[in-house]
Amino acid sequence: MSIAAASQYFDIVAVAEKETDLAQQTARQYGCAAFDDYRQLLTQNDLDCLLVAAAMHGCHQHLRSAIKKRFNIFKRTPLARNFEEASELVRLAHAEHAKIAVAVPLRFSEGLRHLRSVIDNGPIEQISLVTVCCDYRTEHLSPWHLDPALAGGGVLLHESYQIIDSLLRTFGLPEQVYSLLTNTAADRLQRHALTEDCAAVAMRFASDLCLNLVATRAAGPHAITESISCLSKDMLLVLGADKMTIQDRAGRKLKQKRFSYDDGAATKQALEQFALSILDPQQNPLACSAKEQLQTMAVIEAAYLSSRTGMPEQPRRILALEQTEPTLFWPPVR
Repeated sequence: MSIAAASQYFDIVAVAEKETDLAQQTARQYGCAAFDDYRQLLTQNDLDCLLVAAAMHGCHQHLRSAIKKRFNIFKRTPLARNFEEASELVRLAHAEHAKIAVAVPLRFSEGLRHLRSVIDNGPIEQISLVTVCCDYRTEHLSPWHLDPALAGGGVLLHESYQIIDSLLRTFGLPEQVYSLLTNTAADRLQRHALTEDCAAVAMRFASDLCLNLVATRAAGPHAITESISCLSKDMLLVLGADKMTIQDRAGRKLKQKRFSYDDGAATKQALEQFALSILDPQQNPLACSAKEQLQTMAVIEAAYLSSRTGMPEQPRRILALEQTEPTLFWPPVR
């Protein structure tokens, strides 16, 4: 909210929060109206756009109502709890000529831009294996986070959404996805009532590239650690939080580049890009659109399906079931 308030493109006229005291406190801070009922916010206001940070289990029906009023929506990740819900929102937005964008600040990461550039222009070529390790520390989890019916998923859907989106933009859509999911419940009988906090996902691409993603979520001071390793015939590229290193197979360092990433600044970029797509759509096409995000949701859906069937699943088949033609973010690595 503070990022939007500081931007020249937004004028905050109302806030909604189920906790009345918090809603009123926030409204006083930004000099706007307060609502503790999402329905009242939608019915009593005619908004150009709606910024959504609420959990999906509490706002999915309200999103549908907002779309029917042709409000443009900017939503934090994930897009939805599952592919079916995401597809429903996309179809409804298309019918009502409303825009939905998903906040993916990681798209503005300098490190990931360099990764795509190196893959596109060299020196590393013919990548055969990509290994992604993600460690997410969360200070506390709400009870709904542990309920698959409310949350839709655990570490894979909620914490890993942005890194999966970035991988698809870099390497394209995988042909097959195979996954193993687990959690740390002491009682095995309870595990089906809990979302996963450990995920191991293997993806195979048409170019014969293999990608392995391991994600874990644990309690502790809030922190995110994500690293990407790309192995080719002659070189190894390692992308961390603040630097990218390229070395040969003998371990000799060939190149190193340092960079920084600020989540607040990246979120501001995403918000302002969304605003410009409304103010001047001809010059500023919508980025991170919900329709584009269906591919990310399809890969995540394939991973959850694979964990249940014990077999590799195909994201393209999930997209085809919804009569959605996939458009690759980026050409697969050759």
